[in-house]
Amino acid sequence: MKKNCADTDKACAALVKDLKARGLLDETIVLWGGEFGRTPMVQGDGDDGRDHHPNAFTMWAAGGGFKPGITWGESDDFGFNVARDRVHVHDLHATLLHQLGFDHSRFSFKFQGLDARLTGVEPARVVREILT
Repeated sequence: MKKNCADTDKACAALVKDLKARGLLDETIVLWGGEFGRTPMVQGDGDDGRDHHPNAFTMWAAGGGFKPGITWGESDDFGFNVARDRVHVHDLHATLLHQLGFDHSRFSFKFQGLDARLTGVEPARVVREILT
């Protein structure tokens, strides 16, 4: 983890600082993360790493109308389940589409002969608490 962070931390900070210096950060969304987390415990004999874990994930966003310097959501003490302010991946997609000027509930595409939505068929919401 320390090596991976060292490889990416300076580059990510440089990107955000450069966009801000050029006046482009307000109209550019920088998103870092994945739509699933990792189990808090190692699987197998200890050399297998950690498995995919859909119950809690971490992302960070900069620019594009996202509030700077905030943390939203919280996992339990083990990092296994969401404890507060849950954001489903469909809520994240709805929020991103909103920031790009799309109404997620009307944004559909054909998939195997059916209309499908990136935000799925279950209710999804724009997470306005993380937006400026």
